[in-house]
Amino acid sequence: MSNRFSSSTRAAFAAGVSLIALAGATTAQAGSFGLREQSAVGQGLSFAGAAAGGAGLGSMFWNPATITMNPGLQTSTTLSGISPYAKFKDQGSSSLPYRGSTSGDVGQDALLGSSYGSWQLNDAIWLGYQLTTPFGLVTKPDATFPGRTYGNTTKVMSIEAAPTIGYRVNDMLSFGASLRVMGFKVKYASVTGGALGAPTLEGDDVGIGYALGATFTPMPGTSIGIGFRSAVEQQLSGNFTSNLGVVPFKANALLPEQLTLGVRQQIGERFTALAGVEWTNWSRLGFPRVYNQLTGAQLAAVPALPLDYKDGWFFSIGGEYVVNPEWTVRAGLGYEVSPIEDRTRNLRLPDNDRIWASLGATYTWSNRVSFDVGYTHIFPQSTRVAIAPGNPTYNPLLGSLIGKVDAHVDIVAVAWKFRWDDPSKPIGVLPVKAKY
Repeated sequence: MSNRFSSSTRAAFAAGVSLIALAGATTAQAGSFGLREQSAVGQGLSFAGAAAGGAGLGSMFWNPATITMNPGLQTSTTLSGISPYAKFKDQGSSSLPYRGSTSGDVGQDALLGSSYGSWQLNDAIWLGYQLTTPFGLVTKPDATFPGRTYGNTTKVMSIEAAPTIGYRVNDMLSFGASLRVMGFKVKYASVTGGALGAPTLEGDDVGIGYALGATFTPMPGTSIGIGFRSAVEQQLSGNFTSNLGVVPFKANALLPEQLTLGVRQQIGERFTALAGVEWTNWSRLGFPRVYNQLTGAQLAAVPALPLDYKDGWFFSIGGEYVVNPEWTVRAGLGYEVSPIEDRTRNLRLPDNDRIWASLGATYTWSNRVSFDVGYTHIFPQSTRVAIAPGNPTYNPLLGSLIGKVDAHVDIVAVAWKFRWDDPSKPIGVLPVKAKY
């Protein structure tokens, strides 16, 4: 662990990861090990227009300036159930033990939580908070799968707290900013069958980042938003454990920045069209080195972590229809360009380009309480894993592992939002004086 944070801070974030997030226990759903599931409203739209307020109060995750779209004092909580399926089947591996083998379902079901709050101080300034889980991953093949030599348990867990401020210049322009404090924990285990046995690399850290954003409303019914989430450096430290003993390690990982653009356009009295594009700088990860914390030398037993990705992209469109004052329905489609290519794909994260299809609804119970639900089915493209010469994880002593991964993902998100002040008394509007 770096010296930036005390042991008590680290313990608090570890507890937060376990108790608040429940988080990351799934194959990641935002390319590589990123998580996009931060809003039930956004889920129903495949997150189209999230940076322009399309994800409700949760839009702050992508663009903190959207906090100014929420009057009064409001809170929202979202729970997302994620059920991924990913199964490797051998198709031509060179090593005899791998031939004809299957991994079983390497994906792990999970429940992911997020929470938001906004408080309008006056007609110009908003304060708020975000509790989210921006990164997460758990994959684990069956205990009988011989390919565990190329990857057994892999875990990435995170929780982020982000105080947020928004400033509305006028009816057309708003700005926002967040300070992001992220707890991050990783576990990387293999089965060697040699002297090391089943070596495990496990460490954590707390990193600092920021988010900036702006919204532009050129005319009533039209909203444009742009949000930027900074890179976050994680100076990981922990233990490398094997049959040969325990070695303290350190490793630096620079988690990627993200830029999101969103548009919302009201068409008629009841229908709103939304669109979004998102870029994530996954290519900055490269090959993090793992060092012995005592000697400063690179750990020979742990090669550089193979995170040689390209940048990720996500494109989405959606629509929202107000059926009546109580019910609003929505739907969305998305296409994700994975940062993981054929040459770098491995069993720990068999990610690929994919299509998102989503449905959702909001029930407004009163002028203070509403409930949201969203559902997504993800259709990955046919995915090939070829751990062979040219793949950074290939080991000639183990032979090649080549096959196909069948995969799909189902996501169900529910949320509830509560307004704590009196909606009939707008903040910043002076009462009308009686005339005598």
